[in-house]
Amino acid sequence: MSGTSAALKPPADAVKPVRHPDAPAPGELLGAHYEHCFGCGEGQPHGLHLQARAGEGVEVTAEFTVQAAHQGAPGLAHGGVLATALDETLGSLNWLLRVIAVTGRLETDFVRPVPVDTVLFLDAAITAVHGRKIYSRATGRIGGPDGPVAVRAEALFIEVKVDHFIENGRPAEIRAAMADPDQAKRARAFEVNP
Repeated sequence: MSGTSAALKPPADAVKPVRHPDAPAPGELLGAHYEHCFGCGEGQPHGLHLQARAGEGVEVTAEFTVQAAHQGAPGLAHGGVLATALDETLGSLNWLLRVIAVTGRLETDFVRPVPVDTVLFLDAAITAVHGRKIYSRATGRIGGPDGPVAVRAEALFIEVKVDHFIENGRPAEIRAAMADPDQAKRARAFEVNP
């Protein structure tokens, strides 16, 4: 990352992240955390429909195909969409720790344009944990997992309680998510949103 801010540098006493024993197994598809999430939900017709998989340790891989609805300049992905893909992938990491966390800061470097119809391959890892703060990084590549880097990001996530969403979310959606009989889906609905 060029110009990473001090807020994204873990303090000297930060600890190495530890994968939760109940985290999804390496290679397991994580699925959407919420059906209506713009990043990963199938209920968003123009969403990214990003698919993330658990990796080894505290890493995930993900991919999404840039659609015409994701354009900024003609034929190219909008930078905000690419930042969303990075944020979504980084947020998926928190499922490996089994904590509810929100994006506190996201810094993105745009290295090269990403054309429409391109599959963006993302990999992300948690680098450190300090109290409620979770530090992570991600890279997006075009042409394959070893292709040229198109985007990179570093992020700081903050662990929160589910009350954060209950107190700040729109009541109808909160009630619907809380009423889901699938306990895992109910918990995942509140894992990454700011």
